[in-house]
Amino acid sequence: MHHTITSNDPFILGNKDEILVIDVVEARLEFSWREIVGTVEGGNVLAEGKFKLVPQSLFRPEGYDHREALFGVPPYGGAIAQSVYYADSDLCDPTVDTRKGYPIRSKDSTGKMEPWPSPLILMVDRGGCSFVQKVRNAQKAGAAGAIIADNTCLCSDKDCVSANGQAVCQPAEPIMADDGSGGDISIPSFLMFKVDADQVKAELKANQMVQIEMQWALPSPDDRVEYDLWTTPSDPVSKDFQKNFKAVAQALGSHAYFTPHMYVYDGIKSNCQGFDGENMCFNLCTNNGRYCATDPDNDLDHGISGADVVKESLRRICIWKHYGETDGVGSEWWDYVAQFLERCDNPDFFANDDCANDCYKHAKIKADVIERCIKDSGGLEKDTPNTFLDLEMQAQVSRGVVILPTAFVNTIALRGGLTTATVFTGICNGYLDGTEPKICTECQGCPDFDGCISSGKCHGGKGGGGVSKNAFMGSILLLSCVFGAVAFWHYRKTREEMREQVRGILAEYMPLEGDDGHVGSPMDFARRGGTEGLMS
Repeated sequence: MHHTITSNDPFILGNKDEILVIDVVEARLEFSWREIVGTVEGGNVLAEGKFKLVPQSLFRPEGYDHREALFGVPPYGGAIAQSVYYADSDLCDPTVDTRKGYPIRSKDSTGKMEPWPSPLILMVDRGGCSFVQKVRNAQKAGAAGAIIADNTCLCSDKDCVSANGQAVCQPAEPIMADDGSGGDISIPSFLMFKVDADQVKAELKANQMVQIEMQWALPSPDDRVEYDLWTTPSDPVSKDFQKNFKAVAQALGSHAYFTPHMYVYDGIKSNCQGFDGENMCFNLCTNNGRYCATDPDNDLDHGISGADVVKESLRRICIWKHYGETDGVGSEWWDYVAQFLERCDNPDFFANDDCANDCYKHAKIKADVIERCIKDSGGLEKDTPNTFLDLEMQAQVSRGVVILPTAFVNTIALRGGLTTATVFTGICNGYLDGTEPKICTECQGCPDFDGCISSGKCHGGKGGGGVSKNAFMGSILLLSCVFGAVAFWHYRKTREEMREQVRGILAEYMPLEGDDGHVGSPMDFARRGGTEGLMS
């Protein structure tokens, strides 16, 4: 389960407007126009007739402004281009009526309008329930993607406000955040501004076919991809990823540069530091309320505290500074995190320095170097700023981090589950065409992903259960040998049967005289295999 940072959290990153104004630049929303065979007559779409053009008035080369959902799994490096249907509903009811909406379809044998043809992109109205619920219902209805049509004008769009006569407007488009249950959603979704969505709905209600293209093109500046991970030491979702991604980081080598980030709440903005410098949030914060974290077990008196999480965050930042920042791979950093998750990730040892020292030892990290780094950066005890923690807070504001954990590739946030394969695919799609490393071309889409990463070769073959070239050729050779053996056996058997028939025929004749005057039996000839002629 991802954690979405909202205005209800005990610590707020900046003000509400700073959180709302998140422009997702990695995805594009475009309208294509194409020729459709068919005409609209009497409310029914006929299968024959004239060619009809989708209005070009909707097409914009630069795409449409929108907000991308923070849930679902977009096809990074690809696109979804399908006809769009308007549900004429907010789609809050899980029992979706697929026989309503626009454009109008022909009727079936029961007299009802045919359902939306899959695959499709479904447009639904905003309001009535969460974004997650709407998109989930669209997915169940067979949609390949969903477009949420906003129902409120932006306050900055005076024309929209005036045209709709709305007394209420919104300062910014809302975030399509995960409500905590979006893990089962696999289709992508966008929120479309009201002024644009109204135009699309008008075309669809006029029974015009419209095609939408949803695009996800990761920035590809050069032959090296930069990727980041934003998380906390207490985050449960990213644990498996942090345990397993080291092999991928090493396989990518100098072709990729990794940077781990620890999310820390600004205690001063959250009023955790009083006017006299007193820590008002107690064991949730360090440095007299400057740097804070939520309590992982929601028990302020027992277990792991927020201050413990901040301390471990600073420790991991220092480990990266000394053991990963130079090469961008950080094998020792990955080893330390894996050791910590195995040995110290429980209430009894999370804040235990001896346990941390044991992890240092197994990861081949010098404890004195890290402790000196923590101290030199400003420490965690007094009411003094910590350089590294301040840098992290500045970075999280400028990057617009609203979900934990989140992986970024070339500054673009990846959506969907945080898995090794998902991040690897995102990284491989972030290279300039023709510059991706061999590990990408070899292992992307390989059924035996882990084996491919470790060996550098896909032995299982690609294509979702296919076979490798060697296995295919071996099978062909084996079948050839089997059929050859069967054919040889059949030839021998047939030859013996023919000989028996010849012996039977010759046995019915009189003895024949040979060249030497010897009179022999025809069976003698047959027994000799017919090597001599019967006649001279």
